[in-house]
Amino acid sequence: MNKNNYVAIMAGGIGSRFWPMSRTDFPKQFLDILNTGKTLIQSTFDRFAHFIPKENIYVVTSEAYRSIVQEQLPKLPLANILCEPSRKNTAPCIAYISYKLRELNPEANLICAPADHLITDEKTFEQTCLEALDFTGHIKALVTLGIKPTNPNTGYGYIQFEPFAVSDKVFKVKTFTEKPDLELARTFVASGDFLWNAGIFVWQVKNIISAFEKLLPEMHEVFDSERQAFNTANEKEAIERIYPQCVNISIDYGVMEKADNVYVIPSSFGWSDLGTWASAYDTLEKDYLDNAVAGDHVIIIDATRNMVHAENEKLVLLQGLEGFIVVDTKDVLLICKKDKEQDIKEYVAEVKRNKGDKFL
Repeated sequence: MNKNNYVAIMAGGIGSRFWPMSRTDFPKQFLDILNTGKTLIQSTFDRFAHFIPKENIYVVTSEAYRSIVQEQLPKLPLANILCEPSRKNTAPCIAYISYKLRELNPEANLICAPADHLITDEKTFEQTCLEALDFTGHIKALVTLGIKPTNPNTGYGYIQFEPFAVSDKVFKVKTFTEKPDLELARTFVASGDFLWNAGIFVWQVKNIISAFEKLLPEMHEVFDSERQAFNTANEKEAIERIYPQCVNISIDYGVMEKADNVYVIPSSFGWSDLGTWASAYDTLEKDYLDNAVAGDHVIIIDATRNMVHAENEKLVLLQGLEGFIVVDTKDVLLICKKDKEQDIKEYVAEVKRNKGDKFL
């Protein structure tokens, strides 16, 4: 294994679209959403541990989740759990690990990936990541992995790429488009030169820091001014000074859409961002009536195309429903039309207005 290769697993989100299973104090990355026997972050860690040294794998999360990460990833060195004092989206998260690694290893080559994605073809994923690391190892490039679309999904961002490869399997990025409407998504997929944006990035640390310096100069300044504190006993205090000064912005908006050295590798490795219950439905096996069921004691009678998730010790009987999400937990029962699942965030806000934080 190459000692200059590192991974940052981003695990600070609250997964509100997977409510009521995902809660603020125990979000979806720490859950076994698909009943595989592993939580999503455990699957992500194991996937990278095949080709990245364990001591080079970091998790960036919230201070509130530190003990959960320790419990679920016992092979991860405790020093490799980086805790953000507040949620400021992916740009500060990526800046934290990048500026820290620069002081540790100036030649660090870094993969940044979410903790809660599903990847079924792990061998191809590993091969793709190694190809990306090889490219960024000798080219001043910011690489993103783009997924070859299988349908005109309106829940994903899209990446348009140039027609000619600059290296084996690597293409220059032309444009990024956030979550298009259905008509535009159909046009993108039909054209053949658009990919889904998986939110998995690869670059040398020194090159992403150069991009921060150019495109997010204020963020660069606050991180760079504290560089002597990284990897010392003063790091936590430094981060607590840095974060209030950081704008809340994604790495996509802050850097990737503006940089002129962005490349993409078109990929197919059985990817889903597992962002919604509908994406879980698409992933799970279906019965003969197209119901996707996660739970040991679920009985379906005259019901079709439903996503059902129930605790294993509870009996759930479903009759007559078509195209619903049914999620039953100890204290919340959600019954929602599948085509309204993008509104679950709004329903969570409604619960907060009416019932406070008790059920969140």
